[in-house]
Amino acid sequence: MNIWLYVIIFILVLICILLIIKIINIKKALKGIEKSLNNILKSDTNNLITTSSSDKYIKNLTIIFNNELKIMRDQKLQYKNGNQELKRTITNISHDLRTPLTAIKGYIDLIKEENSNKKNEKYIKIIEKKSNELVELTEQLFDFSKTLDMNIEINKENCCINEILEETLVDYYTIFKEKNIKPEILLCEEKVYRMVNKASIVRIFENILSNILKYSNNNFKVELKNSGKIIFSNKATNLDETTVQKIFDRYFTVENAKKATGLGLSIAKQLVELNNGTINAKYIKDILIIEIELI
Repeated sequence: MNIWLYVIIFILVLICILLIIKIINIKKALKGIEKSLNNILKSDTNNLITTSSSDKYIKNLTIIFNNELKIMRDQKLQYKNGNQELKRTITNISHDLRTPLTAIKGYIDLIKEENSNKKNEKYIKIIEKKSNELVELTEQLFDFSKTLDMNIEINKENCCINEILEETLVDYYTIFKEKNIKPEILLCEEKVYRMVNKASIVRIFENILSNILKYSNNNFKVELKNSGKIIFSNKATNLDETTVQKIFDRYFTVENAKKATGLGLSIAKQLVELNNGTINAKYIKDILIIEIELI
């Protein structure tokens, strides 16, 4: 009986020793992880946490930490790139603002020097055009500043998408005519209602139509389906698939778009998402297709 007691005691002691060794190894591994994590956070390095521990829980913890480090690095890189792009965007907008202002000032000086009423009228029209360009740019800058915060709340109401789209298209009728663009409009007979913010939906449509005016090769089609999907399409030979993939990026501009500020479609995307919708773009056989679904 005493022998079995000694055997049991020996086994228990052995288990305790093994547990103590395991605890010491875990503590050592955790200290190593802590030291490695602190060094990585303090220095700008792409190193990852490593451990010599064979404990599966320690290994899983290391994997979780490394995944979070990768996410944090990606976010940090996006933040740095965003700041640089923001500076470039603001610089470009500032330049665009100065250009019409300089032209306005020049033509005002000409009006003062000129006696001919006809020429004065010509200069006034040019001033009006440049003023409109300035207003458009300032509105885009204002919209940009408002949509920087994606947590903003908007008031929603039950709106008829057919009516909003029709009203916006009517507002652009004169511009389409001047650009020699004959739009093909296919709107479903059934009224499509959605809980949205009307002002933001109008801005979405306006930004997309403005984009079409920049890139369209004299054709344009818009379709509203019973499901609520809205499809804008136009031929745009000056684009490509790579460009279209970036078309909603906040700071992206098409190099050959002289008046582009890189804000219009980015703002449209943010406003669609604020209204719990989705927006995407495709490029098929020289046709730019923008699809919106409002839930």
